[in-house]
Amino acid sequence: MKLRALVVDDEEFARKNLVMLLEEYCPEIEVIGEAERKEQAKAIIEASQPDVVFLDIRMPSNAEGFELLEEIEEKNFQVVFVTAFKDYAIKAFNASAVYYLLKPIDIEELQSAVAKLVETRAIYSENPENYSTYFRSLRNLSDNLLRNKPNNRIAVSHTKGLKIIEDDTILHLEASGNCTTIYFKDGTRYLDTRTLKTYESILDESKFARIHKSHIINLKELAEYLNEDGHFAVLKTGLKIPVARNRVTEFVKMLKQ
Repeated sequence: MKLRALVVDDEEFARKNLVMLLEEYCPEIEVIGEAERKEQAKAIIEASQPDVVFLDIRMPSNAEGFELLEEIEEKNFQVVFVTAFKDYAIKAFNASAVYYLLKPIDIEELQSAVAKLVETRAIYSENPENYSTYFRSLRNLSDNLLRNKPNNRIAVSHTKGLKIIEDDTILHLEASGNCTTIYFKDGTRYLDTRTLKTYESILDESKFARIHKSHIINLKELAEYLNEDGHFAVLKTGLKIPVARNRVTEFVKMLKQ
């Protein structure tokens, strides 16, 4: 069964272009409508209940796309943000574990986003309560983008939906191939499919430091730095984590500051 999609963008050319790309390159998608304004989009969502909304978040104000999501009472769809935002916004998108496409739209990235939507569809259709967590993540994204706040809440995907974590509950993170193992202060751990490099960009650099190609630590949990028989960051738990030689100078300088 195809995913029923609504495309929302106040620019007609951008809207028509995305519809054309979806129809030509994404057979998993059935476009059921287009909307230029928030009110029009809201009416279509409430009447047609699409599976996914491709949403431009400048329509025309930065806040209008997020206002649309807040005003929908029955939130039972996924969102793909289509945006010209870059740099800081990418951190916010990744921290919220949402799908996004940068303008101009790349066909392969569009197909990848659609494939993920298809893959996660069952998560929401089988467990509708997951939508509440999902939209909490979108609300956090709105807060970060519109108020330029640092990310202190991170959404992590899992087989049943999304888990939202506070960054101060993290002890350290370790690369596991192309995935990342997150170790928490309470002794639990979680394997996420995102890379350590992605987490390096997501996490607040004033609170976390990448000290090795395989390790990021929570600086509040650092007890001491040792340079005997190698270089090590010792956490409050007593765990010794290696500091890469090429990162020692920067790390020590940061500690002194």
